[in-house]
Amino acid sequence: MIFIREINPLSLKLLERIYHQSRHNQVRQRAHCLILAASGKKIGELIKIFKVSYKTIYNWFDRWESEGIVAEMLNVNKS
Repeated sequence: MIFIREINPLSLKLLERIYHQSRHNQVRQRAHCLILAASGKKIGELIKIFKVSYKTIYNWFDRWESEGIVAEMLNVNKS
C-alpha cells in the first residue's frame, strides 16, 4: 500500500490553482488526484476515478513526495 504525506495548506491551495488553471490535462489530472488523496480518497477509488493503473498512482505520489509542486508544473509529458 502507498501513502502520501499530509499536504500543507499552501501546497494544497497551489494544487487547486493548478487543477483549475493549467492548460495541460495531465498536470490537472495529477493535481486533482493529489487533492483527492489529501481529502482521504483511497488508492482503489483514485484508480477508478482516473482510469489509471496502481503503478501510475504510485508514480504520481512518488514524484510528489520527491519533487513536490515543481514536479507538477514541470513534468507535463510524464504520467
